[in-house]
Amino acid sequence: MAKKAVALFLFLVLVAAAESHRPQSDEPPATAAVHGGKRRKDAAAPTHIHFFFHDTVSGKSPTAVRVVDPPSSSSPTSFFGMVNVMDDPLTEGPEQDSAAVGRAQGLYMGSDQAKLGFFQAMNLVFTSGDYNGSTLALLGRNCPLDAVRELPIVGGTGAFRFARGYAQLRTHWLDFRTGDATVEYDVYVMH
Repeated sequence: MAKKAVALFLFLVLVAAAESHRPQSDEPPATAAVHGGKRRKDAAAPTHIHFFFHDTVSGKSPTAVRVVDPPSSSSPTSFFGMVNVMDDPLTEGPEQDSAAVGRAQGLYMGSDQAKLGFFQAMNLVFTSGDYNGSTLALLGRNCPLDAVRELPIVGGTGAFRFARGYAQLRTHWLDFRTGDATVEYDVYVMH
């Protein structure tokens, strides 16, 4: 009986995995225009998008808030166990009042016990330009004190359906007293 249950479970997992890879639309993926954005004509070349991410955890109007504090047993330099939820602005330049590109909406949590390292899951929601209304989904490890980090792109919507690629992150500015930061993003996406 247990062997049949395991076989049935494995069969259901395979069916679910196959179903999750099916297109959600009858529209073919090579369409030139997709819901408000532009699909690249040269599918072999990635699209490069450059912007700045502003994570503000201090002051009267934070864009990221802590929803779970790290346990008292956590290393004071790792923030292991901490969870922050964010709705951070994305801008063309490093200044907060630079032209808006979109929002980074998601969460990051302390997931490294030895150093400052976050598990980060977020959507980049574009609100202007060619990709207005489209999103990119990123999921991965972010160690803010490393010079360069990479987060994988695991999907997208609108112009970024079937997206895959990566984002390179470089800290432009960090206030160690408050935790506020501006991060430069170079996104390379196939779509």
